[in-house]
Amino acid sequence: DVGVLGATGMVGQQFVQELSRHPWFRLVWMGASERSAGKKYQEATAWRLPGPMPDEVAGRMVEECTPAGAPKLVFSGLDAAIAGEVERSFAESGRVIVSNARNYRMDSLVPLLVPEINADHLSLLPEQRQAKSWSGAIVTNPNCSTVVLALGLAPLLEFGLKSVIVTTAQAVSGAGYPGVASLDIIGNIIPEVPGEEHKIETETQKIFGQLRNGKIEPHDMALSAATTRVPVINGHTEMVSVEFTTCPAEADVRAAFDKFRGRPQYGRLPSAPARPVVYLEDALRPQPRLDADRDGGMAVSVGRLRPCSVLDYKFVVLGHNTIRGAAGAAILNAEMMHTDGLLGD
Repeated sequence: DVGVLGATGMVGQQFVQELSRHPWFRLVWMGASERSAGKKYQEATAWRLPGPMPDEVAGRMVEECTPAGAPKLVFSGLDAAIAGEVERSFAESGRVIVSNARNYRMDSLVPLLVPEINADHLSLLPEQRQAKSWSGAIVTNPNCSTVVLALGLAPLLEFGLKSVIVTTAQAVSGAGYPGVASLDIIGNIIPEVPGEEHKIETETQKIFGQLRNGKIEPHDMALSAATTRVPVINGHTEMVSVEFTTCPAEADVRAAFDKFRGRPQYGRLPSAPARPVVYLEDALRPQPRLDADRDGGMAVSVGRLRPCSVLDYKFVVLGHNTIRGAAGAAILNAEMMHTDGLLGD
């Protein structure tokens, strides 16, 4: 049995939709703001996702965001303005929080999880419980742009990542609803997504970091990010240049993308894509409209690998920002924790 915090918001709705058809997890509890609590979900929620609201949740009551009555495993789609305090109260009461919010991502005792890359970071949880004096736990997934970049870089880790430059073209759905004003974004590009560049740089280094003495030592790659908002509904596209400690042959880089798999693939987790990174030979791919939904939105697409005249190689990577970059990522994290016996009975 699982619950969702912030169930009426955009990320919360994505959780509700994905969990309503999940083979392992049963959605039994939904929490939201005081103005929504006490109402039926269909009355409290302006449903914004494609397809109808799942019938099994439409008539369910929305609860207050307090631990009383909540199941042990709770997904958080809360806004960062309130997520920190609420998630802490749930962890203190023994709940395991799998959060999409940014509040605890850079906490040295909180795993920032992309399970194809750093499932071993879950071994931090005993130290987290001891240091925080709580019986539950908090695990986070990265910023939506970070997830896409990290999966694009993961196959290349074997060559030694030295420097990375990334420029993003981020979909408007990443700003939530109602998001960016139409007069700002139609026929236009906004040259900054506030706060995103620092998140991409620091979160990526943490994800690729090594566990040493009960804490994560960030990867020492140099990383420079530039973020933009573009008039695309779903799918973050990222233009990446990389420098390696020893430059491999282009054929070896290409092969690395093809062969990359992680623990979710070997364990056949329900939300895991068969191939987390799919290389496309067509020079005009990847494209958000054609490729964002690959493997249910859980796989990223890579293309246009070629030499870079400044660093070593450059390529394009694309991923679905509200699925692999948000709710889908958190659900995959919980599946990984369940497989590792970290959710209890």
